[in-house]
Amino acid sequence: MTQINMTVNGKAAKGDVEGRTLLVQFLRENLGMTGTHVGCDTSQCGACVVHVDGVAVKSCTMLAVEAQGADVATIEGQAAPDGTLNTIQQAFQDHHGLQCGFCTPGMVMSAAALLKDNPKPTVDDVRHYLDGNICRCTGYHNIVKAIMAASGQDVSSIAAE
Repeated sequence: MTQINMTVNGKAAKGDVEGRTLLVQFLRENLGMTGTHVGCDTSQCGACVVHVDGVAVKSCTMLAVEAQGADVATIEGQAAPDGTLNTIQQAFQDHHGLQCGFCTPGMVMSAAALLKDNPKPTVDDVRHYLDGNICRCTGYHNIVKAIMAASGQDVSSIAAE
């Protein structure tokens, strides 16, 4: 076992892990942060996206020991301490960018990374960026609309589906 230390959502976190423990397992099993989902175990669905030192990563592809000393952000850290949703989360709610909600944490985290790098993306930019995230419910249209709204752009011309 190896002890690891990191900052998760602004708070110090530590735990003992085996060398083969994935970051997603550490977050869920050691820290109880179950908002980061495991959807495929093959790095294809994007339900496990978190930010490590400001970069969006699929936490099922990273060993927990690789996050030693890192600053990790999860979906649990996106809302304000009083529970107020952030801009992206609110846009997902307002524009029906979720149905069952399973993919939503990964979508929100991916959207946050996109908007950090590209504050005013086009619809094509959003669709391209979400290529690594799978949603089995919505068909992506309202997810894209929500992200465009979160970027502050007018979405009135984007028809609802």
